[in-house]
Amino acid sequence: MPDDGARPASAGWTPSPLAVARDSYRRARRRRAAWVSALSTVLVVVVLYVVVTTAPGWERTRDAFFSPQSAWDSLPAIAEGLWLNLRVWVVASVIGVVLGMTLAVIRTSRVPALFPLRAFAVAYVDVFRGVPLLLVLLLVGFGLPALRLEWLPTSGAFLGALAIILTYTAYLAEVFRAGIESVHPSQVSAARSLGLTRAQTTRRVVLPQAVRHVTAPLASNLVSLQKDSGLISILGAVDAIRAAQIAASGSYNFTPYVVAGVLFLLVSIPLTRVVDVYSARQGWRGSLATVSGAGAIR
Repeated sequence: MPDDGARPASAGWTPSPLAVARDSYRRARRRRAAWVSALSTVLVVVVLYVVVTTAPGWERTRDAFFSPQSAWDSLPAIAEGLWLNLRVWVVASVIGVVLGMTLAVIRTSRVPALFPLRAFAVAYVDVFRGVPLLLVLLLVGFGLPALRLEWLPTSGAFLGALAIILTYTAYLAEVFRAGIESVHPSQVSAARSLGLTRAQTTRRVVLPQAVRHVTAPLASNLVSLQKDSGLISILGAVDAIRAAQIAASGSYNFTPYVVAGVLFLLVSIPLTRVVDVYSARQGWRGSLATVSGAGAIR
């Protein structure tokens, strides 16, 4: 079905002259808006280029931050460090989602016997949402090794991933809790009236709807987790940021930091765009999917 809602002429229906004029006006307005957007973008880019390249320290900044040779030399080590960041991100995402959903289910439960677990879930979320991630990394990275537990790994990557999991589990738990509480009570009542137990109702009725409601904010949190995985470098893990720091320390050239930033962007920007597209389809576009003439409104 075309966006303007017009039916094909073969169906025995043709748009009125007013509808044709309205659609023509809308197309002209879209073309004009596209030209204005392109012109303003080019203007901004040109102004920024002139301001930056005519600055007194531009040549020195170019050599220190945008050296092609330094970027090429440091790229392999930084790419290898990024692979560590991606592994930490995947592991922390999977564990954080599972633990966050578990905490959300416990916190929204009304079983009296689970009150101690609910109190723990509330305290856990309050603490790890209130303490900065950087501070959690320092406390975990230097506090746990001080216990000298033989079974506990003390590598920077493991301790950094553990700190990230502790923090993001609290955020994900709140996302899932919002999704669970968005399910209408009538859904639970209907499931219980059909003979489902509390556990079956939660597993088969509440959680599927809750996850569908919070998929977009959940994905946004996971994108943020991918970015924050670079903080494990403060514990000595040789990730992309640490590799860039090592490369820059010998030559006092900061191009490796730019390379690390570009590699992070190559991962995060596509993820962000996917989340944006999904949010648009589930939100504005999804809400208008069943409205007559919604295509013309967009």
